Amino acid sequence: MRVKQECLSSFMEMKWKRVSRYVVFKIDEKTREVMVDKVGRPGEGYDGLAASLPTDDCRYAVFDFDFVSVDNCPKRKMFFITWSPTASRIRSKILYATSKQGLRRLLDGIHYEVQATDPTEMGFDVIKERAN
Repeated sequence: MRVKQECLSSFMEMKWKRVSRYVVFKIDEKTREVMVDKVGRPGEGYDGLAASLPTDDCRYAVFDFDFVSVDNCPKRKMFFITWSPTASRIRSKILYATSKQGLRRLLDGIHYEVQATDPTEMGFDVIKERAN
């Protein structure tokens, strides 16, 4: 599986320049390439990411989570989310599961991984709990 350069560029811009809050990636089954599906604006939050994930197809996403720790220090963690809803096709689930490491290896600086099949498995409370 090839990963388009735009995927790495979008991730680096989010990581270093903070021009976005999240990036959603999809696999084009015809060309067998991972490409950018959506980039969330800096003002968008976690709800924007959750709304941009389809209910019937798989996606990968990276979310830039800012929070204040228990000792009152501002912190930032990057989450890699594998979205594989139960309504998606089996072929799509297999394709995303087998291609995940290829993309994940290129995205340096990810702190946590979350795999979700429904919105409750990747809710904001799950993200917040993993970050602490």
